[in-house]
Amino acid sequence: MTYTADKPALAPSSEELRARIPGWGADLDHANRPAYPQERTDLVSGAHWDFPERQPETNDRERSIEHKFLTPVYGTAQPLKGVSGAIRRLAYDRFSEGQTAHWLLLVVGDRVDAIGSHVVSLASLRPDNPITQTGVLSERRRRPVQSRFGRGRVDMKHAWMDPLLVVGPWIAAGATLTVLTTRVIRLARNLR
Repeated sequence: MTYTADKPALAPSSEELRARIPGWGADLDHANRPAYPQERTDLVSGAHWDFPERQPETNDRERSIEHKFLTPVYGTAQPLKGVSGAIRRLAYDRFSEGQTAHWLLLVVGDRVDAIGSHVVSLASLRPDNPITQTGVLSERRRRPVQSRFGRGRVDMKHAWMDPLLVVGPWIAAGATLTVLTTRVIRLARNLR
């Protein structure tokens, strides 16, 4: 019994299990294993190392708290930066990969990075163009109705919301900019 001084029952022996369950332990004896001749452990892999050389750590990298050190080789193409990087660092420093908070923080960091990229794009001289970059204009030339219906496409279930997700943030940004501009103009007129 759990949490008492009583001794727990011992597991049945191999002979008892073999007598009770047909085929139990068939893979214990190598002679009975169908793949035994192919299962050789004396083969040499050809590797010149027991543990691969470690890539030098030039800057601080995110590493899950479950792991003692970084993998021997890791990517450095997208270093963490700004607010989104701080959010991702928090996810790796405080939460295990088995916790929902870890993954939710990574998703939030991704969204913050995407919003920051959109803001930088709007502030640049060449902002993103959602009409041409999403391929909406090529739809009318490529049989848009025939390609969508009658083929069992799974993405048709959410196709109605795609325009909202693509154009919605742009409309929200435009409305926010309009409201802010109107308030600034009213404030400037009131100060005169």
